[in-house]
Amino acid sequence: MLALLWVGLFSAPSAIAQDLKIAVIDPNRIVEESPQYEEARQTLSTEVAEREADLLDQQESLDRLNEKLDRDGALMSEEELKRLQNDIRARKRRLRYAKAELQEDFALRQSELRTKLVKQVEEVVRRIAKEQDIDLIVSEGVVYFSERIDISADVVERLKEEFRSR
Repeated sequence: MLALLWVGLFSAPSAIAQDLKIAVIDPNRIVEESPQYEEARQTLSTEVAEREADLLDQQESLDRLNEKLDRDGALMSEEELKRLQNDIRARKRRLRYAKAELQEDFALRQSELRTKLVKQVEEVVRRIAKEQDIDLIVSEGVVYFSERIDISADVVERLKEEFRSR
């Protein structure tokens, strides 16, 4: 019975299959060409730049203290030497923690911006599908598709229009 159904569905084109309108999108192209992606990248870069500069300052300060320890350590009293070594260890810990925190914050923010962009792209794709009466839009995992059914350019153009109209 199942074999007959299978043969019946795929042996001859049905009326439904003949009227089916299918399109393909290239999600990587859409993301890379959208102004929203560039804006998100710039936003993230700006947000991270100040914190990276602070980390660089902390590292330079730590380097100076290490140089002082190497240069003057033999001349320092036991108490001064111990205080400097403790200060260096504490600064190293804080710097390691600050770097890890920046990486976590960066990953989280990147994920937030990516999620926002994905939602925008999905909404635009849905609207285009409705406007053009497309029954199925295929995205990732496609082995081959003809340029005739690729609507990626339409999606990118719509994203650009929405970006400009903000």
